[in-house]
Amino acid sequence: MAPEVALRPAEPGDAGPLAAVSTRSFDSNRLLGAPAVPPGYDDPGWQRRMMRTGDYWCILVDGELAGGAIVFDAGEEGRELGRFFLDPARFRQGIGTRAMELVFEQYPGAGRWMLDTPTGNPRTEAFYEGLGFTRFGSLTLDGGLELALYEKQADGLF
Repeated sequence: MAPEVALRPAEPGDAGPLAAVSTRSFDSNRLLGAPAVPPGYDDPGWQRRMMRTGDYWCILVDGELAGGAIVFDAGEEGRELGRFFLDPARFRQGIGTRAMELVFEQYPGAGRWMLDTPTGNPRTEAFYEGLGFTRFGSLTLDGGLELALYEKQADGLF
């Protein structure tokens, strides 16, 4: 039987548990050779700030916190997936895909979705491409970190 995946808005009391899940998720990427971790990934204070800045969603699996997603308004009916993470114990079970379907459903008017992810992480790149995102460019940040830029049009949503 498939696990039940649900979303709920994050609350300030979720900041510590979200930081713990985020740490496990992004540290697992580093073990696979990912070149960097995102800022604030392990910081409860950063998690609380993002709850005030964007739409922060808790990903629940069978009622338990298993990950998070942060969505920002990108103007002109667009949305940016600012962060998405899942506990490594939940990888490769269809949970991430189902969670993203639920995120998309929260924004029925979004005509375009955008995100970035560090290059050199084949697992995240394959995940987003499997969701129908198309890489359209790259951006090199100060310090040399290269980000792959992705987009998805609404007509390509599930």
